[in-house]
Amino acid sequence: MADFGLYEYQEEVVQRALRGENIIIWLPTGGGKTRAAVKALEPKLTHLKDGLLPQILGLTASPGTGGAKSIKGAVDHVLQICANLDSVIVSSKVYAPELKKKVPRPRKRFDIVDRRPQDPFGDHLKFMMQFIHDFMALGPDFPVREFGTQEYEADVVILEKKGVTDRNRLLAQCALHLRQYNDALLINDTVCMVDAFRVLESYYSTKTSTATDGTDFFLLGLYQENEVELRKLAGDARFENPKMGKLQNTLLEQFDQGEHSRGILFSKTRKSTHCLYDWVSNNPALQHAGIRAAILTGAGNGTNYMTQNEQKDTIRNFRLGSLNLLISTSVAKEGLDIPECNLVVRYGLLTNEIAQQQASGRARASDSVYSVVAQAGGREVRRELLNECLEDLTGRAIGEVQRMEPREFQMKTTDLQTETLLTRQLAEQLKIKKRSRFSAATVQLSCRDCVVPVAFGNDIKVIENAHHVNINPDFEKYYKTGGQPALKTFEDWQPGRVISCAACGKQWGREMVYKEIALLPSLAIENFAMETPEGRKLANKWKKVEFTVEEFNFSTYCQNRFPNMLD
Repeated sequence: MADFGLYEYQEEVVQRALRGENIIIWLPTGGGKTRAAVKALEPKLTHLKDGLLPQILGLTASPGTGGAKSIKGAVDHVLQICANLDSVIVSSKVYAPELKKKVPRPRKRFDIVDRRPQDPFGDHLKFMMQFIHDFMALGPDFPVREFGTQEYEADVVILEKKGVTDRNRLLAQCALHLRQYNDALLINDTVCMVDAFRVLESYYSTKTSTATDGTDFFLLGLYQENEVELRKLAGDARFENPKMGKLQNTLLEQFDQGEHSRGILFSKTRKSTHCLYDWVSNNPALQHAGIRAAILTGAGNGTNYMTQNEQKDTIRNFRLGSLNLLISTSVAKEGLDIPECNLVVRYGLLTNEIAQQQASGRARASDSVYSVVAQAGGREVRRELLNECLEDLTGRAIGEVQRMEPREFQMKTTDLQTETLLTRQLAEQLKIKKRSRFSAATVQLSCRDCVVPVAFGNDIKVIENAHHVNINPDFEKYYKTGGQPALKTFEDWQPGRVISCAACGKQWGREMVYKEIALLPSLAIENFAMETPEGRKLANKWKKVEFTVEEFNFSTYCQNRFPNMLD
């Protein structure tokens, strides 16, 4: 195996691994954890054919505090990590000054903007939301929290669920529309007014043809009566989001310094990354500065995610310089091999200390800048400052764990391992019991919006523990398809057209072509209500349903669907 040199701080952290111990290496992002890991495992790899026992090697830049805000809670969290991996945690002590020199921290700054003095677009949205609340006539039992906040979003999610389970369609539909208005307010606070307007415009463009009762016509009419005024307000540059101007200045300041600048702009949601990408791509000043941007979001099987190959292509182009700004969700904060940057911007983010540390660690070029663009007095600044304290608390907790006597450390981690094992066994038993609570044939699935019954639980099969499909051919009469198939291909399947309720237009999922033969409707359970022997229930994930979903058998499906195929 080729030999390569390590810095002395890297040599320091691998010594216990070289002695055969299980270890967790704690080094900052850019500290060379991978190189240290290769060195630690080199004897194992060299003598693999001789049969050496397995060895655990963990790598982390940010173990966090597990939500704890006290030193005791943080120590317990670190001990739990060690117990889970049956490992000790190691960091550089003797050569910490070298580590600090080799991996300097970026220059952090808060780019603060004043609250916009007037927001007529946002005010008009809030007026419309209050009108919907009056229409619902909820009464004092449902206090309303501030519009345009995450807390309010949580309230309307609960309201929608209550409406569905209580068979109160007025309540459920009003809650769904209120969530759209709240999303628009959040976007208005994050990016441009026109982006917020387009969210509503897109949502209501599909509602005209799917209105079924008085509630639908009221909600649709309210939007249509105010659409012209909203469009006018969204286009008034006098009231634009001041954060955008601050963000522009932050980007220009760094990218005007030279053609070798690289940066990552972190935002909260995939929707906001697309809005920011459109803004950057159509901003003359940013284009003149030579900014070449691309979106980087999470990889997954869904059509709304990037494939791993798309991620790799984007990162490769970023490394080669054909791209110099990634507009990313939190996916870019860790795990991906992204080149060093001289600018990292956190824009409108409320995250924990782990995400903050990982994002900061991407700014490791010389004289790099870590910028927090936020509103004066906003929660982002308070959370950023809290995270700094929690980062310091993490280091203190790790220090305490490392100073424990070996006997005390072993006793504590053994107790935690026993407790964890018992907890997992109990959780698995409860999970199995819940999944078999009802017979699949006794559970009926109804459209979540219009409550039309469309399937039974035993119509559903699962493919590769990921895709839940309806194999009953009669199901076809309950849905319609629309749009073009997504231009993506996965190993055994490819996505098809969007599937929607034939009665009300509620989107249910998407077709999938499995093994180039089976055209199957793949469904998201969150779009359905379940009628069970104990009443109506909801689930946001298939793993939470209370009946067993059997595996899809491709051979049986082909024999039943195409009986003459082998003749």
